[in-house]
Amino acid sequence: MGFFSGRVSYLRFKVNGPVPRVFTDEHLDRLKDRQAGRQRIASADGVETGWTAGEHILDTDFHLAKNIINDTLSFDLRVDTDKLPADLLRAYFAVELKALSKNNPSGFPSARQKREAKEIARDRLEQEAKDGRYRKRKCYPVLWDRLTNEVLFGATSLAQIDRLCSLFEQTFGAELDCVTAGRRAYQLAELHSRTRQVDDSAPSAFVPGVTPPDVAWIADESSRDFIGNEFLLWLWYYTDVESDTITLADNSELTMMLARTLTLECPRGQTGYETISSEGPTRLPEARRAIQSGKLPRKVGLTLVRHSEQYELTLHAETLAVAGAKLPPPDESITEARAKLEERANQIRGLIETLDLLYDAFGRRRFGKEWEKELLGMQKWLKQSERRAA
Repeated sequence: MGFFSGRVSYLRFKVNGPVPRVFTDEHLDRLKDRQAGRQRIASADGVETGWTAGEHILDTDFHLAKNIINDTLSFDLRVDTDKLPADLLRAYFAVELKALSKNNPSGFPSARQKREAKEIARDRLEQEAKDGRYRKRKCYPVLWDRLTNEVLFGATSLAQIDRLCSLFEQTFGAELDCVTAGRRAYQLAELHSRTRQVDDSAPSAFVPGVTPPDVAWIADESSRDFIGNEFLLWLWYYTDVESDTITLADNSELTMMLARTLTLECPRGQTGYETISSEGPTRLPEARRAIQSGKLPRKVGLTLVRHSEQYELTLHAETLAVAGAKLPPPDESITEARAKLEERANQIRGLIETLDLLYDAFGRRRFGKEWEKELLGMQKWLKQSERRAA
């Protein structure tokens, strides 16, 4: 059921509204009011959205025991789309066109007949679609954590994000703000009174004379999401030069390794991007040549161990989205089904806390007094990378 089984993928959102004192039947009633298939009101693009209870795409049986687990509210966003089969549309068009032009002296259909045949074929297909035979249904898991007042969403598509935000506001009367790299950096900076440094930050010149003053994939000049790209590059530098273990703000130790996958892209938008799959992608010469030429990481695979619990995941730079996270195995001493679900919620919280503490460790360096010295060290490291690759 969504976040409570298998690997976990999510994008984080902050709820701009009061923190619920407790999730109750009122929240479930609001989900029922906008459950999938109930209102049958399609948007302008012909797509219908609604909530489901999470067990399968037709499940609209919301109740406390199933959907409220350890101060979280779990449900799904269902998106229904009528997708007319193109091959059948072409077949209907050919049949209608043959019938309309069979008596033409020239033996060829006219332009008017082609238009008419196309309209008839589409009308026929749309009539057939009314019974739902061509409807495609897809569910995306949603988890609202009352303790942090954040929502985790199991999709990163902009279209699905827009549908989630719109339907969530209609249902609960609260807006959702995506917790991207720039926004999370600002939130963490507030705890240390360094928000001014985040506001004044600009892309760091890791390769002097090559690194541009802006990043091609971030169109908004006010965005600080490039900090996420710098974070992944710093992780690469730290594990390569300093250590694979770092002490976090809560005095816990985190052991980390960059593994499995690495995606790099030119911040100028000129030399494209490349994805490397390997047990140790950052150790390959082609990866080193890429960062020495000025490319920045946009996605990297991570293995993290904290409090003897291991997480394997892929982290996206600008959004801090997590993909395919493998959580620690459940405690064997826990045998009750309900207790296992509650433990799973705690494991998800543990993953988020671990990533936040790691990101904060970078932020303390990035926006601290020693950043110029740190940046100089990274520049020298990149030059060494070039010689090593050669």
